[in-house]
Amino acid sequence: MIVSIVMQVVAMVIALFLVNKTKFRALWICCIISLMLLSVERYLQLEIFAGEQVSELGFAWVGIIASLSFSICVVCAYLLVKHADRVTEQRRVLENRLLTAVLRTEEQSRASFSRELHDGLGPLLSSAKMSLSALQRASLSENDKAVLQSSSAVIDEAIRSLREISNNLSPRILNDFGLARGIDRFVDRLGVVRQANVEFRSTIGDKRYDRNVEVILYRVVCELINNSIKHAECKQIRLSLAEQDGCLVLDYSDDGKGFDLSEVEDMGMGLSNIRSRVSTLNGKLKIVTYPGAGVRVKVVVPIDGAVVNVESILEQGQNVKRRRNGRRRG
Repeated sequence: MIVSIVMQVVAMVIALFLVNKTKFRALWICCIISLMLLSVERYLQLEIFAGEQVSELGFAWVGIIASLSFSICVVCAYLLVKHADRVTEQRRVLENRLLTAVLRTEEQSRASFSRELHDGLGPLLSSAKMSLSALQRASLSENDKAVLQSSSAVIDEAIRSLREISNNLSPRILNDFGLARGIDRFVDRLGVVRQANVEFRSTIGDKRYDRNVEVILYRVVCELINNSIKHAECKQIRLSLAEQDGCLVLDYSDDGKGFDLSEVEDMGMGLSNIRSRVSTLNGKLKIVTYPGAGVRVKVVVPIDGAVVNVESILEQGQNVKRRRNGRRRG
């Protein structure tokens, strides 16, 4: 009994110290009152054990007030937990808004830079090409013609590179025709330089979605394919896109060498960047991979303000119409 009183007094002192250290004074004040009344109750019990006369009514009131004070402590603790949850949710929303603003600014900068390249440098190179073409009709020595042809080839390569860079910065087909066509074109542009066969399947056709959804999912697909080709040493990449229960579902897999997810989560391959992008859409990302077992990635993003159980969709499969290498099969 004495040990119990000592422990309650120590706890009361700690609570007194915390009153001015936190914003939740009501909780600690109720805890102090409760501990003080418990100490009094234990002291009265000691008096009873010692044969002293103690008012039963007073002893009962001490117990009642202690119980009431503890009840108030529980309510205050509940309100504290709700407040903490609310602050956490507000922080999450704020972080998503900030990240969305950063990504939007990044895309705007990409689009602006792409336009500057296409509309500024492009015409200059085209003019240079036309000038060289005019010179080819002039009477020149064989040596001069060889130099002219070499210069013309260099300008042709510069124009092709400019178009490629401009399209990578801000893919026009994504802006004009939507997500499925944008991914189709990206897969096609991989061409003969790719080391893996890319199979793309989709059921969304040419349906358009929110600009942020299309751009972010397009960037995610590009990042995943580039990672597989660059790091996985894979031979086959399978990619599908479908609508399911109010969500866009992106399913991606390759047959590469895989990796230990815990070792690379924060060390590169763009995984943290992909997670951040998906989270701005209130979507979910699931990655399953093991060394020697390839990679499976599933992305689920709500569309049109739908309120859905994204977690349950992550565990489901979907049937989609087959596309191979960016072209529909009949």
